[in-house]
Amino acid sequence: MFRRITESKTDTITLHFEGRRLQVPAGETVAAAILAAEPSYTRTTTVSGEKRAPYCMMGTCFECLMEIDGIGNRQACLTLAADGMQVRRQQGKREMPE
Repeated sequence: MFRRITESKTDTITLHFEGRRLQVPAGETVAAAILAAEPSYTRTTTVSGEKRAPYCMMGTCFECLMEIDGIGNRQACLTLAADGMQVRRQQGKREMPE
């Protein structure tokens, strides 16, 4: 569904998405990297558990919320992918620490 437009960039980083190692171009957002990997969805809703995916890619819709490096409710479209980053789908709402 989504594909990268290849440029002359050769720098890549390794991102870990739910046990998969993804090689992505340096400077790409987490949402763009995940969409290119065709995961089908990035989070589920808090009430119905409906599957959702990034929509606006500019931080206004909050459909791209993911767990990034162990922290939930991170906007993947506004977060640059970093080497070794751990990314997981967010299932429902984030739990609050006690």
